[in-house]
Amino acid sequence: MVYRTRLKYTDSMKSFIWDLYGQGDSIWSIARSFDRSSSSIHRQIARTGGIRPLDRKRRQHALSLAEREEISRGLVTHLSLRTIASQLGRSPSTVSREIARNGGSTCYRAALAEQSAWDRALRPKDCKLVLNQRLSRRVEAKLVRKWSPQQIAGWLKRENPDDEYKRVSHETIYRSLFIQARGALKKELQETLRSKRSIRRAKNSSLKGIGLGGIPNAVSIRERPASVEDRAVPGHWEGDLIEGSKKTFIATLVERHSRYVMLVKLKDKKSDTVVSALIKQAHKLPEELYKSLTWDRGSEITNHQRFTLETNIKVYLCDPQCPWQRGSNENTNRLLRQYLPKGTDLSVHTQAQLNKIARELNERPRKTLEYETPAARFNACVALTG
Repeated sequence: MVYRTRLKYTDSMKSFIWDLYGQGDSIWSIARSFDRSSSSIHRQIARTGGIRPLDRKRRQHALSLAEREEISRGLVTHLSLRTIASQLGRSPSTVSREIARNGGSTCYRAALAEQSAWDRALRPKDCKLVLNQRLSRRVEAKLVRKWSPQQIAGWLKRENPDDEYKRVSHETIYRSLFIQARGALKKELQETLRSKRSIRRAKNSSLKGIGLGGIPNAVSIRERPASVEDRAVPGHWEGDLIEGSKKTFIATLVERHSRYVMLVKLKDKKSDTVVSALIKQAHKLPEELYKSLTWDRGSEITNHQRFTLETNIKVYLCDPQCPWQRGSNENTNRLLRQYLPKGTDLSVHTQAQLNKIARELNERPRKTLEYETPAARFNACVALTG
């Protein structure tokens, strides 16, 4: 058996790894670039939770190595501290502290003092969630309710617009979750995140859509009125199915204006079953709040003409392999995977349980709504219908 020689990653190699990871390369492809195993690269990235460490920089007014060497030469020639400070253009107290913390006038060595200064600079700085335990508990409570860090940060800003002490950025929450050395949030809370990853995913990592077949007599999304596109008018919905194990399915519906979510239990994926369930759901809403439905080209919507005939709701179908044309629905389906993980049997959930999940999701603030909840936005639309 041939073993690879042990490789110690230099600073430049680590920087290259982070460059590749940041531009969206997979850990596997990065490992191939170094002829290493993926676990080797994963260890490098996982140490800081997938978040690139900041490059270390010397503070603007910190003593340089050249200045420390000048101090060392001054001590050897028995110059006074004031004379050394004057030559450096520094305060005598700065020179005095530098010498005192590095062995005194008889043991001072410039190189050792320089290294000690860098070592002291590595001390972890307490983040806001460590210093403010009350704020930390509020963040934890919302994470347990499956709010995202961005939703939490936006809600705190909305609740406390004039009190910086009671707010925290979503980036601080993410870093506290993924960089456990901070000691702010428990590692178990990572499980409340939608992705459930132990390391943070690079922003440029791709999400792949799926292409679906054609539907007879389809009305293309390109024929959808422009008024639907700008989301200003409520009553236009996007729909799709999410799949579980054992060929189980749930229909998801999202209102474009408010991002309000409805879930529909299905016994199978047959078009008659799906369309019948959608018709029943449509009759629960005022006509003013259900004017159109945009769906992908899955076979489950083959009987879309029957749906339109019985509800007077127009159905528009997306172009093949263009899931972003139902962006709100795609984003919502990813949110739902927190409650309905991939590979699980969806048939075990009753309609009442699905309604509870939808209600919880509708009560989470959304950045796109300026941190208003979909429930509040949709209820306001209902009130306008009289």
